[in-house]
Amino acid sequence: MPRVIHFEIVADKPERAMKFYKEVFGWEFNKWNGPQDYWLVKTGEDNQPGINGGLTPKRNQDNANTSSRVTNTIDVPSVDEFSTKITMGGGKVVSPKMAIPGIGYLAICEDTEGILFGIIQSDRNAK
Repeated sequence: MPRVIHFEIVADKPERAMKFYKEVFGWEFNKWNGPQDYWLVKTGEDNQPGINGGLTPKRNQDNANTSSRVTNTIDVPSVDEFSTKITMGGGKVVSPKMAIPGIGYLAICEDTEGILFGIIQSDRNAK
């Protein structure tokens, strides 16, 4: 059964958001070594229940009317297969399958209530 494995916070001011989450919850932030500004968020130890996530700056093209500033990402065996299931179930694929080098393939979707979420297929060979 596919599960939520990652969350992403979209911040107007990433440094301010990181300071808040670090001071309030003790979360750790590490800059991702990729093609965009992105920080990996460690929310606890691996032996604890819960998930880790990421933090990214809000981009100009981000929809200002979108109420969701946190996107949950669900692990799936096939982005293509689940994109079809999402569409057939009444949802939408709003950002089609894209490669995240060394991680896998990601698509951003919207459910029937207008809530955004990601689906990710692990593949270390993704380019």
